[in-house]
Amino acid sequence: MRVVCLTGMPGCGKEEALVVAQTLGFSVVRMGDIVREEALRRGLPITDATVGGMAHAERQGHGMGIWAERTLPRVQGERVLVDGLRGRAELEIFRGAFGTDLSVVAVHASPKTRYDRMLRRRRTDDAGTLEAFHARDLRELSWGLGDVIATADVMLVNEGTLEEFRRQARAALGRLHG
Repeated sequence: MRVVCLTGMPGCGKEEALVVAQTLGFSVVRMGDIVREEALRRGLPITDATVGGMAHAERQGHGMGIWAERTLPRVQGERVLVDGLRGRAELEIFRGAFGTDLSVVAVHASPKTRYDRMLRRRRTDDAGTLEAFHARDLRELSWGLGDVIATADVMLVNEGTLEEFRRQARAALGRLHG
């Protein structure tokens, strides 16, 4: 089994990297889906504040790696991309499970680019204001997201066109896992 963990700040372009991975035959597991499923199970509205708050509370109550632990049973297949790695504790859980068969790919885009993308895509769990955007960034950085991005095996900078980014992602994923 070969596993790629995908990480990056909200709005950086992880979704587009997922699309590319799927075209290359990767199965995709989204940690965010597991978080949202838990929020729905609890009857919570799917908003940034509610879902992010619940995810944070779970990390505080059960350890910073709780979402990775809950994700592991879904990681199955020959080539898997796990989306949503948010901190060092999560990375350690995946490294413990997959060892040298694990690679980390980080997607980076500037805060201005990310905020503009969020405003355009209008997902219900996106930050709707600049203040909420900054608060979400700080919350996710407090989980260790910056450390994971900084130590990734591959860094994709997503400041150009969509096609440029897709080409870059295709090349990187191809190099990592054929």
